[in-house]
Amino acid sequence: MLVPVALLMLGALTAVVGPRLLARAEWPEREPVVALWVWQCVIATVLLCCALSMTLSAAAAWQAVRGQLFAPAPQGVVEAYALSAAGPWAAATAVALALGGVWTAAMLSREVFRARVRRRARRAELLVRSPLLPGEEPGTDRLVVLEGERPDAWWLPGTAPQLVITTAALRRLKGRQLDAVLAHEQGHAQARHDWLLHCSGALANGFPQVRVFASFRDEMHRLVELAADDVASRRFGRLTIALALVELNEHRGVFGPCPGTMAEVPQRVQRLLSPLPRLTAGCRLRLTAAAALVPVVPVLIAFVPGLSALG
Repeated sequence: MLVPVALLMLGALTAVVGPRLLARAEWPEREPVVALWVWQCVIATVLLCCALSMTLSAAAAWQAVRGQLFAPAPQGVVEAYALSAAGPWAAATAVALALGGVWTAAMLSREVFRARVRRRARRAELLVRSPLLPGEEPGTDRLVVLEGERPDAWWLPGTAPQLVITTAALRRLKGRQLDAVLAHEQGHAQARHDWLLHCSGALANGFPQVRVFASFRDEMHRLVELAADDVASRRFGRLTIALALVELNEHRGVFGPCPGTMAEVPQRVQRLLSPLPRLTAGCRLRLTAAAALVPVVPVLIAFVPGLSALG
């Protein structure tokens, strides 16, 4: 029974090679949206390899699982997988991978729960700092202005996303800089970047020794900021959003990290002021298609013995 082993080896190879290739490439800085997609395909491949290996290992270890999994298949297909020849390692592999899946689901649930608790707390704080007017319903305003001495702007995800900005930010931002900041935050809300951050954070926290998950989390934090910068720059210009970033972070020291992100402000400003040419539409399409094909490989490996038997 070599297919589960082959799937695990493919998952390990993807986890090692994928991040290294992306780290050496120059195009992710230029195309953060494509890079986000490629990273998701890499992680999906790793998880899919584990899930398929778990399923086939369980089928090899227990007749009940085998009967359910191969119920409609001809006997020749079952024999092609050589499930009955599997050793005692099959049950151990299936149990270990199943526990990993349960742990992943638990970590994701915890991440989402904590995010909702934080969001409810921040919304409650907003109601205290910016009370509703008579007859006004909570959550109806997409833009909330708060009194504050620190220039800041952020968005609260949820069914009714809200953009929050302080009065200090309103005083510091000039011209169309305010519009650019709001467009940046709207880019986060429209792309639902919060779910990318939840999933990457759950994997990294649940499996701290797995480097690919830590890299996934760090890159998600960095790339979502670059993608939102691009949304704002396409509408209001790169110089406008770059100046807005400097204005919002000057009080923190412009060489410090942007709060809540892994992308440093100077690097983002430098990228906006000295932009590299974007990839051509054809190149972006090829990268997107190639990344989408990567998760197909473990599926093909899992079905090769069965297809060969049918052929």
